[in-house]
Amino acid sequence: MLQAVSVGTDDLERSIAFYDAVLGILGIVQVMRVETEVGYGLPGQDPQFFVNLPFNKQPASFGNGVQISFAAKDRETVDRFHAKVLALGGTDEGVPGERSYRPGYYGAYCRDAYGNKLHAAHIPQVSAGRAQGA
Repeated sequence: MLQAVSVGTDDLERSIAFYDAVLGILGIVQVMRVETEVGYGLPGQDPQFFVNLPFNKQPASFGNGVQISFAAKDRETVDRFHAKVLALGGTDEGVPGERSYRPGYYGAYCRDAYGNKLHAAHIPQVSAGRAQGA
């Protein structure tokens, strides 16, 4: 359905260091980089998450009500993702734990240095399907 999402930054190098560390926990890596943006995805695949300097040259800002969600292979990965965001200067928006959204849903919420809301979740039925290539 979606091809990609992006977030803005005023300091691309700082954001690259942040997202390399945080997304690496999920197995997501840089798959492209140009002067004004970096794209992340699964190894060998097209980028689906971008971090970029705003095209209009205005300061980067977060979207109120916007959230970027990432799939995690297990609960420990959700915990590690959340902890890494906080260790790198991000803020907590919801500690790792079970949520009543679906049976077995385990997620965590946080924000990067620019206020972009990030979410990592392990959903057993969904994660199992992705692991099988569904």
